[in-house]
Amino acid sequence: MDVRPLSIDGAWAFTPVLHGDDRGVFLEAFKADVVAETIGRPFQLAQVNTSVSAAGVVRGIHFSDVPPSQAKYVTCSAGAVLDVVVDIRVGSPTFGRWDAVLLDDNDRRAVYLSEGLGHAFCSLQDGSVVTYLCSTGYRPGSEHGIDPMDPELGIEWPKIARDGSPLEYVLSEKDSAAPGLSQARESGLLPSLDDVREFLTD
Repeated sequence: MDVRPLSIDGAWAFTPVLHGDDRGVFLEAFKADVVAETIGRPFQLAQVNTSVSAAGVVRGIHFSDVPPSQAKYVTCSAGAVLDVVVDIRVGSPTFGRWDAVLLDDNDRRAVYLSEGLGHAFCSLQDGSVVTYLCSTGYRPGSEHGIDPMDPELGIEWPKIARDGSPLEYVLSEKDSAAPGLSQARESGLLPSLDDVREFLTD
């Protein structure tokens, strides 16, 4: 498995070795020892989520309170998505920046994002299936969002679907109504880098 750090500290892309023959393909989609060696601690799996999205669906930017927040290991088992990690940790040298990785059913790549980071994706094909391995379970009241279309962030969402057709973005009412980065920061909604570090070293 090839591991590549993203430009946001605490996020990595994992690309598995694909073993293919006339029957199909086999791969190791997740290896606990590789992830633990990469992030410096064991990945505690508490919940597995799956979403299925039509082309143009944008989900996120989602994050949760620190502590305990939620680390995620994200893959796309069918279809394709542009997966986006956003640094929302106040005090981080890369605060407000984002990085993106194509997750699809060809390369079978995955993204790991640590606690305190924001996560979003845009589906590039109807029926794209995204699976999230999560370090904590869903906690109503502790889950938050930032507007994925916030011009301050300037995320370069894809304009063309996998089949070459133009994408029309579809967001949930909750995601559409989410505050921008500055508004979320001013309201005290965002985690601080110090809080994240303290939680991860406890």
